[in-house]
Amino acid sequence: MRIERIELRKILLPYVTMFETSGWRETGSHAIIVRMEADGIVAWGESPTGESPFYNEENQKTGWVILQDYLVPMLLQTDLSSAWDVTPALARVRGNRMAKAGLEFTVWDLFARREKRSLASLLGGTRERVEVGVSVGIQKDIPTLLEVVGGYLDEGYTRIKLKIKPGWDIEPTRAVREAWPDLRLQVDANSIYHLSDAEHLAELDPFNLLLVEQPLAHDDIFDHAKLKPMLRSPLCLDESIVSPEHARWAIEMNACDIINIKPSRIGGLGDAIKIHDMAQAAGMPVWHGGMLETGIGRAVNVALASLPNFTLPGDISANDRYFKRDIVKNPFAINADSTLTVPTGIGHGAIVDEDYLDDVTLERWEIGA
Repeated sequence: MRIERIELRKILLPYVTMFETSGWRETGSHAIIVRMEADGIVAWGESPTGESPFYNEENQKTGWVILQDYLVPMLLQTDLSSAWDVTPALARVRGNRMAKAGLEFTVWDLFARREKRSLASLLGGTRERVEVGVSVGIQKDIPTLLEVVGGYLDEGYTRIKLKIKPGWDIEPTRAVREAWPDLRLQVDANSIYHLSDAEHLAELDPFNLLLVEQPLAHDDIFDHAKLKPMLRSPLCLDESIVSPEHARWAIEMNACDIINIKPSRIGGLGDAIKIHDMAQAAGMPVWHGGMLETGIGRAVNVALASLPNFTLPGDISANDRYFKRDIVKNPFAINADSTLTVPTGIGHGAIVDEDYLDDVTLERWEIGA
């Protein structure tokens, strides 16, 4: 199959509230939305790029250029027998995994629609619902943090992840744990600490955490392998795992107990499945992270999270966690058991609200084969 037409859109979709981590803050989604046509089928995908290159090296501007100048033309020249063909077709372009993922997601949606199957079924999903939690950004003070966490618990979430940084780590975590002794709780450092902080990070151990996520450098595996025996809390790698090879290195070096899989960070669903299977074979659990995706990327995430080794709650969340109004007509809602229901219709299941998408589009570009 040949792709006949590809359309890209830069968007700005406001968040309900500003989201802040140890390294950056953003007030809205700066994703690149992908629309694709082939064999009379229309498919949708998303590159959840940010405004700044502070999570990884990509942002909306760089993704836009690399897609237009290289990735889209390369894909239009490729004969596709399955969605697995996208990653090798784009392999000559180094890095730029988030830009690649937007195209790859869309091709998976296209093939699922062509086969009249759900994306979850095509990926090998086994669950009708996926367990999710919510990620809480850095707040102005501890009373505000407790209020925010309490609000999410009232909405039905049963797992909370706290963003932490030096000066906002031990005491906020202690406050949340004391307020909710049985809460499933984890923390995420987004690469802000150093190996010399190991003794300080060990002060998190008494709080019975599900995991401590990516405390050291974003591209590090070696020092995490040194840190792991210094902590009682399970250690999770996120930013460091950008390919199946990086996952293999982490597993062989015993650098973590858990892997956070974000398919957009890895470059697509194909490599995400390889990491899932590799970790499962090693007896290592994985969970699904989030990149504050719109409803399009969120539907892709839910489909992937239905695979069997995603045994910890994901950071996918219902759409209204981030957006007052999303660009889809069928947003996810949290179920009473802190799960999201896996779509069973054809494709990833997101129904795009094209009128509202027009409203939030900053720039549009399209090309035919």
